[in-house]
Amino acid sequence: MFDLDKLVRANIRSLKAYSSARDNLESDARMLLDLNENSWGSVLPDSFNRYPDPFQREVKSKLGKVKGVSPDNIFIGNGSDEAVDLIFRIFAEPRIDKVLIFPPSYGMYEVYGAVNDVKMISVPLTDEFDINIEGYREARGEGAKICFICSPNNPTGNSMSMEKIEEVLRTFEGIVVLDEAYVDFVEHKSFLPRLSEFPHLVILQTFSKAWGLANLRAGMAFASNEIISLMSKVKPPFNVNGVTQRYILGALELVKRRDELIETTIVERGRVEERLKDIPCILKVYPSDTNFLFVKTVDGPGVFTYLLRKGIVVRDRSKVTLCNDCLRIAVGTERENDELIEALKEFA
Repeated sequence: MFDLDKLVRANIRSLKAYSSARDNLESDARMLLDLNENSWGSVLPDSFNRYPDPFQREVKSKLGKVKGVSPDNIFIGNGSDEAVDLIFRIFAEPRIDKVLIFPPSYGMYEVYGAVNDVKMISVPLTDEFDINIEGYREARGEGAKICFICSPNNPTGNSMSMEKIEEVLRTFEGIVVLDEAYVDFVEHKSFLPRLSEFPHLVILQTFSKAWGLANLRAGMAFASNEIISLMSKVKPPFNVNGVTQRYILGALELVKRRDELIETTIVERGRVEERLKDIPCILKVYPSDTNFLFVKTVDGPGVFTYLLRKGIVVRDRSKVTLCNDCLRIAVGTERENDELIEALKEFA
């Protein structure tokens, strides 16, 4: 039986969270004299002198309606990277605990593992970039506290098998983090509707990709009330600034516009995929459920450097597990994509 209390680090379990007089403020106060703000205003013309809502209540309320979940099951972070960091700090004891990952995957899992001095257990994906379920079954016996699954995956662009994800969810005895940063680009692949089935599941999503709000640095985590409470206890008190909260509230009124951007991206992705297949230096274009394409080239570092000289920046993933000579290329505008294609045609 799942016991969250046994997974939480002892120092986190006993941690007394930072609190302010506004944590439970339910109505507008007449005077705010508690946080040593500048009561005269700010040097800029807008009202930036007051601290933002530390729990983003209005954002969570509106987001909950869009996502179909309770606000109590939502964490808003300074990018979803903040949620990843908090999960390490809440559940993984430095130099003692282990974390399971499936490379190639999002590189920040290993970065935060190193920052928190936690051993990473790597089970490489199959040649088709899916979860190696036999490798997972063997590694599960090593007692990892956290398991990260990125689906759709970065950098390979594909979604993991739903059946394999479900096996991990049903058999892993620690916290399972399902990173769905790109899930808006593929229909019916999110586990969010099934969140209540798995009390150890944390789902990560972001406003950076489909919503087109990368500059605001806002990420989402969805989990049980208990896990969200732990994350709220450990996070900095005012982790999401008021400007970000204001713009996110505006964006949540524009779901139709988000859907239009997704559709435009998917159509353009298909066009670029077909064009890339006819270019000699491109050996393979992998199927994508994201806003980028993952391609195998005749010379990954060489093509990367050649494009860079032309002012075109892509991501060289050649040194990553299973990704020899592979590049990750975001879907740009139609003009950008045409320029990219013409440049690749000229590579020799």
